[in-house]
Amino acid sequence: MSEVNIPIASFSPLYEQIKAMILASLQASEWLPGQVIPSEMELATRFAVSQGTVRKAIDELAAQNLLVRRQGKGTFVATHQEEDWQYRFLRLAPDSGEKFHLINQFLTCENTQASSYVANLLKLKAGDPIIHIDRVQSFSGKPIVFEEIWLSEARFKGLDLETLNAWRGPMYAFYEGQYATHMVRAEEKIKSVKADEILANHLRLPVGAPLLSVERVAFTYGNKPVEIRHARYDTSEQHYENKLN
Repeated sequence: MSEVNIPIASFSPLYEQIKAMILASLQASEWLPGQVIPSEMELATRFAVSQGTVRKAIDELAAQNLLVRRQGKGTFVATHQEEDWQYRFLRLAPDSGEKFHLINQFLTCENTQASSYVANLLKLKAGDPIIHIDRVQSFSGKPIVFEEIWLSEARFKGLDLETLNAWRGPMYAFYEGQYATHMVRAEEKIKSVKADEILANHLRLPVGAPLLSVERVAFTYGNKPVEIRHARYDTSEQHYENKLN
């Protein structure tokens, strides 16, 4: 296997250079989500550095949830396919403490054109083709989330309502498995809103009921925005949970 050659500023610490090289391999899909990467010793030989330098680079990528260490098995590319990671970006949790499993119902999946606002967030041009999706998520038979989702049509060609409703897992696992797009981080804006008539109908609530509005932009490798998701949560029996380090 040929070495990865990336021009890096000379003042960058060596482990940061190795981290950038490993990240470049992830971006190039040399190692796919769920796959084991070469051992620290193999990477040290490949990059002509010490094993300790490789270990520090991997530690940082693991801390960023891009890699996952498994004792006795090696280091793997993080994947949303695994149960423990499927809802990593979901911060909604039942007040009861029950295990959360949301049931999806996709309402619409249509091809349209990007507004200036959507285009700006997805780094597109206004009017570019995009996909707009509406879905409701239910817990214990009660709808608690209404979401609008915007995706670039160029990245998600052929996506339709039938395909979405046939999928039973989280969206990010779907993107990963069907479109080789792995979500690595997200940015959110949160505020309280009141249910209008449309939201009240979807969530079976009275008009004016309090909701939590969460607008998220999710990014893949290389800091590329891939998805906009605007969720409205019924938090009457749920709460938004965030763990700060």
